[in-house]
Amino acid sequence: MKYDVVIIGSGFGGLACARQLAQAGRSVLVLERQRQPGGCLQSFSRSGLAFDTGFHYVGGLAEGQAMHRLFSQLGLMHLPWHRLDADGFDRVTIGHDTFAFAEGYDHFAHTMTEYFPNQREAISRYVQLLRDMPPAEELGEINAYEYLTGNFTDQLLINVLSGTSLKMELRRESLPLFTFAHGNSSYIQSSWRLRGDGSLIADSLLGDLQQAGGCLICQAEVEELQEHDGKIVAARTTDGEVYEGSTFISDAHPALTLQWVKNSDKLKGLYRRRISSLGNTFGMFIVSLVLKPGRLAYFNHNKFVYRKPNVWNFHEDTEGVGGIMLSCRVPATVQQEQAEQPLQVDIMTPMPWTAVAPWEQTTVGHRGPAYEQFKNHVANQCMELAEQVIPGLSDMVSQRYTSTPLTWRDYTLTPQGSAYGIRKDSRQFMLTMLSPRTPIPNLYLTGQSLMLHGLEGVARTAIQTCSLILNDKH
Repeated sequence: MKYDVVIIGSGFGGLACARQLAQAGRSVLVLERQRQPGGCLQSFSRSGLAFDTGFHYVGGLAEGQAMHRLFSQLGLMHLPWHRLDADGFDRVTIGHDTFAFAEGYDHFAHTMTEYFPNQREAISRYVQLLRDMPPAEELGEINAYEYLTGNFTDQLLINVLSGTSLKMELRRESLPLFTFAHGNSSYIQSSWRLRGDGSLIADSLLGDLQQAGGCLICQAEVEELQEHDGKIVAARTTDGEVYEGSTFISDAHPALTLQWVKNSDKLKGLYRRRISSLGNTFGMFIVSLVLKPGRLAYFNHNKFVYRKPNVWNFHEDTEGVGGIMLSCRVPATVQQEQAEQPLQVDIMTPMPWTAVAPWEQTTVGHRGPAYEQFKNHVANQCMELAEQVIPGLSDMVSQRYTSTPLTWRDYTLTPQGSAYGIRKDSRQFMLTMLSPRTPIPNLYLTGQSLMLHGLEGVARTAIQTCSLILNDKH
């Protein structure tokens, strides 16, 4: 059978494209190399509990806000969304001081001004920037750190405002203001968790896809995209199966996608070299905790904790883990919030590839005792820092699991286990902002490596990818 659209990868971007195109009347096939769909949205189970991998919260889901419109378009607003604390959805602790991020631009500005009264006008200018959100053409070539240091005279305030940005890679020399502003704006509008794990998003998209007649095949690992007369005609998987299509979309990393096109009249060396030369953001080390029943109450916010006021370069600290994010799973039912049930807490900290490079030739479950010792050492450092805001946390733990950038690499095929894909650079912004189009007219890209990372970036990119396909006449 020949499909209208063949999509490689069932991450959020792949499933979002698949749903939209199937509902537009196209015959759609999704190929997924893993046993289950979802990419970074998929969860894993241990002792009867589900644990998230890449999803923890999302911004801008209230009526009239940008993500509400996008998620309504993708059929995701029916999910059990849970709104975080309006007076402090994120709380940043630096040393011994804690600062709350309030929901709503005006509320946020008022709260920050109470902490830093001498920075009132600068805070107002910053919030107006987030409110207006100029396009990429205006903000992309502006360095985020230079903007912050030019607008604010209080270094602590700069650290506080940047303190929730563990959900992106802070690099003084290159992070575009466009990326930084987008990574903060929608969360300040409103912040939400799921009452459940991120696989609910994948399941919803997949259900809509199948209802519209689309298909998903798991354990179908693509190894070649076959080109004929300047177009991709088929995807061949490692088991020898060949899937023909009129249009192809890759939700995989762009550099990996190009490796699948072995011989091409359209993909010139310059384009291949450009994509392969782009740097990737760091990976994440994650500690997934199950706490003993009744030992800790659910907290309806995220905690960001830094040992020192060095938010922009804490990952270079030689004293160990210098910054973490703590996220608490929403209990499954309102009644469970009041009952003595196990609570799940994730701790995350950035981790460069160099930290796990000694094991890069290994696979999951076969990395050896030195790797386990390494993970335990880092996890203990994360726990130590977390106890600054949750005293006695270590004694509350009944189960503990860890993952590293190696885990992400092996499950998602992302180069070096990058958490956010291709790094955006204000010094060469347009080179690092990728179009869904490729030189091959019926091969498209989607996913967080293109324009923006996170659910917002992937949703926007998926909608754009679909729009291009539905309006193309090739």
